[in-house]
Amino acid sequence: MSARTIGVILIVLGLVALAYQGISYTTREKVVDLGPIEASKETKKTIPLPPILGIVAVAGGVLLLFRKT
Repeated sequence: MSARTIGVILIVLGLVALAYQGISYTTREKVVDLGPIEASKETKKTIPLPPILGIVAVAGGVLLLFRKT
């Protein structure tokens, strides 16, 4: 992969990180299991992405995109 391709990928990922600021997902866990009766609980969890991560990714992508080879 060339440096330009990696630079474009970093810019796109950095902008996505700045726009969403986190990755959310849902887990399901069993609370009660009594034979045919079953109860489960859904929990929404978020992995936060700090804005500095997006800024660094965009800056690194720009540097790779415009560096002289």
